[in-house]
Amino acid sequence: MQSLKEFFWFCSGANISLLKRCPTDASKYTGMGAAVFFTGILAALSGGYAFFTVFENPYWAAVFGLVWGTIIFNLDRFIVSTMRKKQGGWFKEIIIASPRMLLAVMLAIVISKPLELRIFSKEIDRKLVVLEEQIYQNEISEIEKRYTTESNALQNQISTLKGEIADKTITRNQLAAAARAEADGTGGSMRRSAGPIYQLKKADADQAQKELDLVSNENRSIIAAKEVEYNALMSQKTTELEQIKRNPWNGMAAQLEALRVLGEENRAIYLANIFILLLFVMLECTPIIVKLIAPRGPYDELLEIREHFFKNHNLEKIAEMNHSTHEKLKYLING
Repeated sequence: MQSLKEFFWFCSGANISLLKRCPTDASKYTGMGAAVFFTGILAALSGGYAFFTVFENPYWAAVFGLVWGTIIFNLDRFIVSTMRKKQGGWFKEIIIASPRMLLAVMLAIVISKPLELRIFSKEIDRKLVVLEEQIYQNEISEIEKRYTTESNALQNQISTLKGEIADKTITRNQLAAAARAEADGTGGSMRRSAGPIYQLKKADADQAQKELDLVSNENRSIIAAKEVEYNALMSQKTTELEQIKRNPWNGMAAQLEALRVLGEENRAIYLANIFILLLFVMLECTPIIVKLIAPRGPYDELLEIREHFFKNHNLEKIAEMNHSTHEKLKYLING
């Protein structure tokens, strides 16, 4: 138990030799060190899961998780060990501790996210299937949209050209029917003959036939070219659609996006995320808060004396060196 206690003292960044002389402060720094240590353990688990999601290799995930937990442990230990209980009011201590609190909150956010992904993994997996399908459909829609304008323009041009031929055909048919009716007496002057009126109507029908032949010859070649261009465009579109692959969308960024969408859709998940984050913020800030609310104890007095001793000792050494240098300069100048 004594070894475990001293290990937690080490985790708190305390001077063990001084803390042994202050048994009343021992439990405080034991709890503080335990909080730092277990925060590092949670960080290792969180980082290990995050790296497993990236590399999908348990050995590399264990190695990187251990490294990440060690980094967080050292940062927390540094934050706690650099805080000093000075003589003064609460406001001054809070101002001094505010940068450390901000760093602790950022660390808590980083640690909590991978664990949140693990906690809601089943819900996230189901949402990833939906989001993957949405991405697939969006890719199809983008391709469809890109080809729609050009294909519609070609179809309109082909329809216009065919419409011109159809209009000329209707006009020719109407004039030819009028000429036949004039010839057989069923229309026009209602006299069966091939007289001047028939000849005029026949000339109009012949002229309409010539115009129809001219438009048909011109438009059909253009229509054929437009249809070839349209078919090539549709073939290219089909090829692009066939090349779309349903790539697995389950990386870290995808899981975070799925968790965000779940939080927007489900208030219970949103609140759970908030409480998990607050829990880790509280765990990360616990050592700092303990430092702030704990009264100044014997350990703080001894630590201040020790630091003051070393500071004065260094000042004395500097003063002696300055005096020695001054005497040597005086001797050299006078000599």
